[in-house]
Amino acid sequence: MISEKLQRAREYEEKYIPETAPQLPRYHLTGGVGWINDPNGFSVYKGEYHLFYQYNPYEIKWGPMHWGHVKSADLVHWERLPCALAPDEDFDGDGCFSGSALETPEGRHLLMYTGVYSENGGEQGLQAQCIALGDGLNYEKYPFAPVIGGAEVPNAGSVRDFRDPNISYANGKYRAVIGNRSAEERGRVLLYESEDAISWRFVSELYSCADGGGKMCECPDFFALDGKYALLSCPLEMEAPWPGSAALCVIGSYDGGAERLVQENIQIIDCGTDFYAPQTVLSHDGRRIMMAWLQSWDSCGCHLPGQRFMGQMSVPRELGIKNGRLIQKPVRELELCRRGKTLLYDVAISGECSLSGISGRYLDLTLTLRPETGAEMYRSFTLKLACDGEHESSVCFMPGTGTLRLDRRSCGLPCDIVGMKEFPVRAEKGEIKLRLLLDRYSIELFVNDGEQVASTVIYTPPEAEGISFVCEGAARMDIEKYDIEV
Repeated sequence: MISEKLQRAREYEEKYIPETAPQLPRYHLTGGVGWINDPNGFSVYKGEYHLFYQYNPYEIKWGPMHWGHVKSADLVHWERLPCALAPDEDFDGDGCFSGSALETPEGRHLLMYTGVYSENGGEQGLQAQCIALGDGLNYEKYPFAPVIGGAEVPNAGSVRDFRDPNISYANGKYRAVIGNRSAEERGRVLLYESEDAISWRFVSELYSCADGGGKMCECPDFFALDGKYALLSCPLEMEAPWPGSAALCVIGSYDGGAERLVQENIQIIDCGTDFYAPQTVLSHDGRRIMMAWLQSWDSCGCHLPGQRFMGQMSVPRELGIKNGRLIQKPVRELELCRRGKTLLYDVAISGECSLSGISGRYLDLTLTLRPETGAEMYRSFTLKLACDGEHESSVCFMPGTGTLRLDRRSCGLPCDIVGMKEFPVRAEKGEIKLRLLLDRYSIELFVNDGEQVASTVIYTPPEAEGISFVCEGAARMDIEKYDIEV
């Protein structure tokens, strides 16, 4: 049965999403109207990819959390479906927070999410795990929720920071990893198990943050990848050298006896200004695909005049592990949307120039840079994007320090928003490969075939299509550029 709150959200979508369409990015997914943040329920159901997301349809700011819903056959073209969940029960009346989904052995679509609620005359902001079953369009919440409540949080852990279940199924058992804040103010990921997705038992503390590594783990996702195990999470309140909050990947082995992840390496997933809450799905052909919120809490209060939506998702990324580190590449299905191929080889660059055929605002551009033969090492190389004389965003590589800088300070966002990020990259003898996905409101930068990635939101007018190249010294470059049409 569809509640009054859910019906209201669906009617609002039907009325206002068509009006907002001209404002939206070309190939980055949004909610169509209103606010979105974390991707939820990334799953395959009945042979199609489904994605849900944290959603406030009524305003372009965080509010009463619903679950928006889309589906796709190819991870690029998304069909909007009616809002799936609304905060309409006692156990989720303060919000349907993040969670996950899967297809059950019986062929139902199972959603597992965090319900936020307040006790009558008592505590507020309590968090517990709930489930709903559906057919890919409509979902019925389990009426006796929560299925994992505060009593199942071990060792006096927080019941206000106990959220974002990620569910899986194998060998006749459901398992779920859930983020939590321990009594010692240390972020941790808890592991639970069930035969029916209703009655759950605590198994272990799968992972605990090191000293200074975060006081709460949001949005955990745990899976096998290329002979290793990977845990994605977003620890809060981290200390240096980490940012205060960021999406991290822990790579290691799995101790089946202790039911714990043994850490071998840890890294930031995305080195840019805007990337949070990644979630993955296993594709039809066995690839591990990740999407994330391409936004940050720092910049989400900045709006363009008349803007009717806020928040977008990253392009889906294929994951792998190479030399003990996470590798990310744009999902290969995006290549089917390429148009207007332009290839330039062995172009000499010294000073600043523009090149015929290299411009645009919705594009996929790969640039391979190397020093000029016989010349001194160039001092810096800068690629300027979305230029119109007033606005620009840039990527600058400095071979002397092996540093890459992503700079959006002139993109149109307020100057008090973080506008620049620098990070070290691998570049042997001044050679580096950069792939950039440029859309109406975003840049996603992939370095050396996905060894590192940096994403940023931009607010530059869509008419700003100029691209130029600047080299202090002398270098050579190869360029492969396509327009993207979806």
